[in-house]
Amino acid sequence: MDQDGTETSEYHRPVLVEEVVELVAPVIPGVVVDATFGGGGHTRRLLNEFGEDVTVVAIDRDPEAQANVGSLPVSVIQGNFGDLKTLLDGSEQNRPSAILFDFGVSSRQLDDGARGFSFRNDGPLDMRMGPDASSDAGEIVNGWPEKDLAGIIAKFGEEPMARRIARAIVASRPIKTTAQLSTVIAEATPAARRRAGHPARRTFQAIRIAVNDELTSVADGIDDAIDMVAPGGRVIAISYHSLEDRIVKQRFAEGATGCICPPELPVCGCGVTAELRVLTRKPVRSSATEIEANPRSRSAILRAAEKVAA
Repeated sequence: MDQDGTETSEYHRPVLVEEVVELVAPVIPGVVVDATFGGGGHTRRLLNEFGEDVTVVAIDRDPEAQANVGSLPVSVIQGNFGDLKTLLDGSEQNRPSAILFDFGVSSRQLDDGARGFSFRNDGPLDMRMGPDASSDAGEIVNGWPEKDLAGIIAKFGEEPMARRIARAIVASRPIKTTAQLSTVIAEATPAARRRAGHPARRTFQAIRIAVNDELTSVADGIDDAIDMVAPGGRVIAISYHSLEDRIVKQRFAEGATGCICPPELPVCGCGVTAELRVLTRKPVRSSATEIEANPRSRSAILRAAEKVAA
């Protein structure tokens, strides 16, 4: 994360940093949970902006994140943000003022071939974000039935050629490296599709999501954050593809829904009250300037909501 020119530039450049600061500012002084610490870029910016008025509690699934703490006045809790209630003290007096999620894979993880996330950098078929993952990419690529492979490639990668790609993967087993897998996918894809971008991108995304059970973590993490954040506090989520964003959008909309009684009833009988106020009626995206400086920010989508009920 190198928004402020610090040593974290080699790990991951955080996106929409100033927008995050603007959303957090109204609830400072307070405690902010950076639920996806990574290289510490968002945390560092919050500490620079608010100083001693902010206390940051940092969480990351990846053990390597601990090395990015440096001199920051924070400690990193290793764990999955889908387990917020387990990882954090949920007592009333320690309720956070804001909880921030920056979903997906970091630039460092993508660029490190040994982690196996990238179709561009050769490495083992791993893709685990942390040691808690129940399987690695190799087990899925070489062990899952063709039907199941096609299912996740279609669902998690939104890949229209999922069946064809799954068939090619099964026919090419055993596949040992990301380069081999990338080649198999490319060769199974028509030339016209290959000209529209790397044909392996969607399949790699799908396998990574399956390895790490990412969408379950997103849903559980958002639910826990809404429950745990203090009244008046904020939940901020940055997503990078439609599957993540859809979960956040729908949960925020659900939380912002009040009375569901028929309009002809003179008095509310359902007792339903809104627990959230959506702060981003339209998703916030990176500016042209940010995208030019950090092309990976192009797909970032930020949504935020405020807790209005205990």
